[in-house]
Amino acid sequence: MSSQTFPRALRLLSAHDYRHVFDLAEYKVHGKGLLALARSNSLGHIRVGFVFSKKNIRRAVDRNRLKRLARESVRLQQHRLPAMDVVLLARRGVTDVDNATMQRQLHGMWRRLEKEARRHSITTSP
Repeated sequence: MSSQTFPRALRLLSAHDYRHVFDLAEYKVHGKGLLALARSNSLGHIRVGFVFSKKNIRRAVDRNRLKRLARESVRLQQHRLPAMDVVLLARRGVTDVDNATMQRQLHGMWRRLEKEARRHSITTSP
């Protein structure tokens, strides 16, 4: 039986990890109410961090719901996603999106991120 957890290895843990992505983001993928900043890493797997602030998402229950949906999306897609560090930022209005729409949107964002990474690796290869 496969593990249903979101392991520590898949998380951005320190302020340095987040700063590294913010300062040196190679990819930006937009969605309704969300923005993903990403940078390649050499770990061989994806790592994700979330920035869901009180300013943009007032209620804790909404912030927790979005984090839960995003973690589940990454957990299910991790085998397809390229090796990179991703910071997912929430914008105002994201709480108006229902769970099914949010799942489709996250899936589309991961797919676009994968496509951009593939296109970038082809253009930078010798």
